[in-house]
Amino acid sequence: MCIMATFGNLTDRLAETFKNLRGKGKLSAADVDGTVREIRRALLDADVALDVVKDFTARVRERALGDEVSKALNPAQQVVQIVNDELITILGGEARRIQFAKTAPTVIMLAGLQGAGKTTLAGKLAKWLAGQNHTPLLVAADLQRPNAVTQLKVVAEQAGVAVYAPEPGNVGAEDAAPKSFFGGAANPVKVAKDGVKFARDKQYDIVIVDTAGRLGVDADLMKQASDIRRAIDPDEVFFVIDAMIGQDAVATAKAFQEGVDFTAVVLTKLDGDARGGAALSVASVTGRPIIFASTGESLDDFEPFYPDRMASRILDLGDILTLIETAQKTFDEEESRKVAEKFMTDSFTLEDFLSQMQQLKNMGSIKNMLGMLPGAKGMRQQLDNFDESEITRTEAIIQSMTIGERRQPKVLNGSRRVRIARGSGTTVTEVNALVNRFEQAAKMMKSVAKGGMPQVPGMGPIPGAKFGAPKKVQAKKGSKSGNPAKRAAENAALASGTKPSTGSAGSGFGLGGSAGKPGPSEEELASLQKLLGRG
Repeated sequence: MCIMATFGNLTDRLAETFKNLRGKGKLSAADVDGTVREIRRALLDADVALDVVKDFTARVRERALGDEVSKALNPAQQVVQIVNDELITILGGEARRIQFAKTAPTVIMLAGLQGAGKTTLAGKLAKWLAGQNHTPLLVAADLQRPNAVTQLKVVAEQAGVAVYAPEPGNVGAEDAAPKSFFGGAANPVKVAKDGVKFARDKQYDIVIVDTAGRLGVDADLMKQASDIRRAIDPDEVFFVIDAMIGQDAVATAKAFQEGVDFTAVVLTKLDGDARGGAALSVASVTGRPIIFASTGESLDDFEPFYPDRMASRILDLGDILTLIETAQKTFDEEESRKVAEKFMTDSFTLEDFLSQMQQLKNMGSIKNMLGMLPGAKGMRQQLDNFDESEITRTEAIIQSMTIGERRQPKVLNGSRRVRIARGSGTTVTEVNALVNRFEQAAKMMKSVAKGGMPQVPGMGPIPGAKFGAPKKVQAKKGSKSGNPAKRAAENAALASGTKPSTGSAGSGFGLGGSAGKPGPSEEELASLQKLLGRG
């Protein structure tokens, strides 16, 4: 499920509100008040804190009634821009980065309620940092939750990072006090402190301390968290909060800020059915920025938080920058260049197709990527119905082919297709459909590679598009007019080497010249064609 699911209802409500403004040359105070009223309702329905909603709508109203809208050529677009600006503000303004220590290791402490996803988040953060050429160490200081230490060890192994876990933690009932290997009660404060020392001795440059949480805010939770903070003096304290928590997000964030304090917020479960209120409330209420967002169950479903990009997603304006950055990290530039050359020379094969598809899978959820496109709201139903397992079936079909069949799909006769279907666990119909789609895609990409525009079946040629070299126009040998007198006059003019008159009536569509006036030039016709293409 993509992030758009989190803000889906809010996005729909705002889009409907702005739709009512379109076509108005000037906005009255009543128009602005009606728009602000709908925005307020949409935000409250999304579980945004009341104080945040009041401040937000007050600023939007003040700016919408100002000169920047009244003097704008398109007032509706200007209002959308104002809402976008104010969304960026309540989401924290500028993107926040980790503040690394001048002398390694940088110590990062994770705090939050039980169930917020701290342990999994620790693995995601560690893997992301390892990808940034850091050497992170996970410290298992959550000795309260059953099997928390074991879970952190599993997550660390999946992320390919080291873990410091000298104590087994609670391996029994939730209320049982965790016992130390050496007898007596296990001490999470000592584990955290020893973990930092271990990282310094072994030259890890980042320490991520996973601390205990409770089902609710209580004195014991706050005391343990504050004791750990004093003992390790972290460079960063990340408050991990479940994006699905709704209105409770504000109260929980305030309690942690007063009891422990934190430097930044990490949102988890942004791929769920949350209304988005937590994301729009916490940063504004606490004054602490959102630094990361967890967007799925995989350890790779983790990304830095950009307020401007999130605001664009909420307003259905897309997030092309994140999409480009993801593609740049996933696709091999040299390999892509070779594939482009193959398109030009008709040598693109099913092997290349399989390679490109596997790189696409490495980018993460296809639904997530499509949700970053502008206007994704209009594709909501298609996104919901999109079956990502289709890519796996396609891989199975291609991998069931021989090397020769992948390189020369034309040899795929009936018996070969039956064998491929059996080997891939699919049907002959699915094999046929794949081959047909591959051939169509290869033709389309060849046209794009040569600088043309593909002709989509059922749509006809795209206005203004050029396909190949221009055709030579043959000289007109004689008039083809149905009027005998006009035909004779035009033939006489052609014979004398002069240009025949176009007449005084003008041609259809108002494009022909009138008496004494020439018709439109080639440049004018080209400009008109471009305008028609935009329409």
